[in-house]
Amino acid sequence: MTMIVPAFISATLGLAVYILGTMLNARLEVLRRFNIPDPVSGGLLAAVLVLILYVAFGVSLEFEMQARDFLLVMFFAAIGLNARLGDLIAGGKPLIILLGLTICMILAQNIIGVAGAVLFGYAPSVGVLFGSASLIGGHGTAIAWSSEVAEAGGLANAQELGVAVATLGLVVAALIGGPIARLLVEGRNLTPERPDEGPIGGIAHDQSPETVSITPVSVARVLLYLNVSIIVGYLLSLAIDATGVKLPLFVPCLIMGIVIANLRSWIAPGAEPVSRTPALALISEISLGTFLAMSLMGLQLWTLVSLGGPIFSILFIQAVMTLAFVIYVLFPLMGGGYRAAVLAAGFGGFALGATPTAIANMTAVTKRYGPSPMAFLILPLVSAFFVDIANAIAIQFVVNL
Repeated sequence: MTMIVPAFISATLGLAVYILGTMLNARLEVLRRFNIPDPVSGGLLAAVLVLILYVAFGVSLEFEMQARDFLLVMFFAAIGLNARLGDLIAGGKPLIILLGLTICMILAQNIIGVAGAVLFGYAPSVGVLFGSASLIGGHGTAIAWSSEVAEAGGLANAQELGVAVATLGLVVAALIGGPIARLLVEGRNLTPERPDEGPIGGIAHDQSPETVSITPVSVARVLLYLNVSIIVGYLLSLAIDATGVKLPLFVPCLIMGIVIANLRSWIAPGAEPVSRTPALALISEISLGTFLAMSLMGLQLWTLVSLGGPIFSILFIQAVMTLAFVIYVLFPLMGGGYRAAVLAAGFGGFALGATPTAIANMTAVTKRYGPSPMAFLILPLVSAFFVDIANAIAIQFVVNL
């Protein structure tokens, strides 16, 4: 039996699961030690409870996720509002390097995916569902390409396979970023390059309420600018769609957040700040935390069982490759400093899961060790914009095999 959970109740449960995660992390030192994000702790526990409900009573919960999608848009608009023109200029070279590394990761994932597909008796074209279509691409890309893979590879359940790989990849991605950062930051005694920067992803664990300046006016001001960024971003999205180019709504909202924040600082340099304020960090963290909690609590873990053998084997290899890549390739090429460690944590989440997972990983890391504004700027630009083009080209090549 399938039960549809309405959107308002789903959003309420998402908040509850997020708070549950904060309680778990507050009580379990091992979760804090390895920088597991709060919504990941709560979301995975909720997913297990949903699995138990399905196994014990045959009840499958499906959550309506309209509120989750809005939270994602609000979060990326907040990332845009935090961007400064100087950081954008300085981020040019690191962004290009990160994009090149991402393309290398796409190729590596598809090589492993194709080899694994052939090993388990699938057509080579099915390899994209064990590779970048489901991992770097996530659920949306896996579903979008499943029909072509089904036709090319003669696989009737291509969509189910892609969703299952993306689901397991998301779980792994949410768990590996924090340990990667702990290994690099503490193992090399790294510290933030600009420790006095305002908060980006969230308010640090060691900040007391007395030291954080959040007022009703500061929150209202941030919400106003977020809403304006989303409205103008939506209009930009309509204009982009008219040209035939398809981009997720959060990308134009991210862009307009950057434009509005920098226009504001240029036109009214003495105005009360919005960027990198505790109020913006608070709203950003709640938006991302609730989004990720809802995403994880909605995972239908029982869908992995029927396809378990190939998925678990190939995903294990993909995870090991990703760990080696971020530690021994990405980290040194991105400079080997604190920012590189934060990016390594984020890239681990992005390569196996999705951009929100990457940001959640980086948020957990920076709340503990200190800020890294550039990481929060360049990774979303790569993972939410440039990578879609490169991934589509790679997927099409493999499918045509």
